[in-house]
Formats: sequence, structure tokens, C-alpha cells
Amino acid sequence: MAEKTIRIGTRDSELALWQAHTVEKKLNDLGYKTSIVAVKSQGDIILDKPLYELGITGIFTKTLDIAMINGDIDIAVHSMKDVPTALPKGIVQAAVLERANVLDILVHKGNADFGDKPSTIATGSLRRQAQWFNKYPNHTVVDLRGNVNTRMQKLQDNDWDGAVFAAAGLERINLKPENYINLDWMIPAPAQGAMLVVAMENDNYTLDALSQLNHIETEICTYIERQFLRTLEGGCTAPIGALVTYNEDEDTLHFQGVLLSIDGKQKLEINKTVDISEWKKLGFNSAQEILNNGGTELMKQIKESLKK
Repeated sequence: MAEKTIRIGTRDSELALWQAHTVEKKLNDLGYKTSIVAVKSQGDIILDKPLYELGITGIFTKTLDIAMINGDIDIAVHSMKDVPTALPKGIVQAAVLERANVLDILVHKGNADFGDKPSTIATGSLRRQAQWFNKYPNHTVVDLRGNVNTRMQKLQDNDWDGAVFAAAGLERINLKPENYINLDWMIPAPAQGAMLVVAMENDNYTLDALSQLNHIETEICTYIERQFLRTLEGGCTAPIGALVTYNEDEDTLHFQGVLLSIDGKQKLEINKTVDISEWKKLGFNSAQEILNNGGTELMKQIKESLKK
């Protein structure tokens, strides 16, 4: 085997490094040489503004994209839900790893019985905020930014009743506490729980190596979810959730998608089961149904309100 060392770019948070080391181990097990290159992203540095105010999608991936285009790294490992649906010119999706837990969870302070009383919940996600308001309109939602460790610490340091996290992130670095609730009513972010590896489209050696890590079922499900997101023109700046599950016994795909107003008062959702043969257009067609049933107007309102 050729002796090229595959340089793995990653953010320098504990979770991002865990993901990079996971990919590194898989490549090493196949006989490839690797090294880890940690880079700080703007999304980690600017913590005093909500993500949607920063005005760009891909805030967590941009720094690594530049490093890859400049030839400083060969691949980048991301939480797939953080990656814009349109990759920069020259960069391609090289592998989607088998998906972990897709759920959002609420980490609370020991009292989970706050549904009917006024409570304060923390999240930096418009999707989580909107779905929370839809279910608990009398609650207050505050902005919560930073990597997983920072957010857990902020929850302890403030008098909030709880904060919403992706279960997969906490599980990967053993931070999931005992006092949590599975939010199985909350539709996750498109591709939540999946890890994506990207590479340069002309780097055949690296692409061949990464193709061996790809999990086809996860690739198809996340493709559909991200197609739904892209068709709605969501990026990071609209409350959009999507989840596809594969039923092996019946060879069918179950699709759940949702678009909400920022205050959670409007909710457009879709729920359908189709044969696996329909996967290529499932995300697109589902998004068109939402757009045709009030989604176009709602997306316009969301974009206007985020400009203010």
C-alpha cells in the first residue's frame, strides 16, 4: 500500500476530536497511515451571538474547508448536521459513518416535572426552540452556545430548568448524565447522529480509502433528509427537522419532516412511508408538499424576521 499519510482535519473540541480519532482508527485498521490536525472554527470562537445572527451556514465547517483547499489537510470529519447541503467547489462527500442515536434529549436539574409551570430552557438551535415553543408556549427559551462541554457547564452555572442536547454527542464522550429525558416528540435536525467525512474530489487515494468506511443505509437516509432541507432552503437559519428510518423487513422508508415558525405557533409537518425505490426524490417531493401547503409563505416570514 502507498505510504501517503492521510491528514485528518477537525475542530479542537472534545467531541470533534473523538469523531476524528474514530475515523483515524477505522483507517488505521485498514492499513492506512494518518495524522490529526486540529483547527479552531469561527463557530467555536464567537460564542456571544446566536448562530443564525452570524449570517452564514457552515460556520463550523468553513475553516476546515479552507484548510483542505489550501492543502493543509486531506480530509475533514464533521457532525453531518453541521455541514451545509451545498459543499464548496472541489470538496466532496467521501463517507457517511453508521448513524448513532438520532434523538434530542433534555438534560434537567433533577426535576423533570415542569411541563405546565413557567420554565426556562436553553438551546442555541432555532429548530429546538420552535418545537419547544410549539409544545410549551408558556416557557422561556434562552440562547446556549459553545461546544458540548461548555454548554453542559453553562447549564450548571445558570438557574435554567434544563437544556436540549443531541443524545449522540453526549454519548460519544460519556457526558450523558442520569437526569435526562428523551424528546422523542421532537423531530431531529437532518442527519443528526451521523458523521460525515469530506475530501478533495481529485484525491483518488483518499477517496478510495474512505469509501470503505461508508454505511449505505445511513448515506441514503441522510441524503433524503438533507435534500428536504436544501429544497426548503433551510441552511442553519430555519426551524426544520427531518428523520428517515429504514424498515428492512418491508424494504420501506418512513419520512418525518417539519417546518415551524420561529415562535412555534405555525407547524407544517409531513409523515409518510414509501417503497425504498422512491428514495432519490423523497426529500424533494416531501419539501414540495410542505412548500405548496403554506411553506413558501412561512419561509418568507422566517427570512424576514431573521433580518431584523
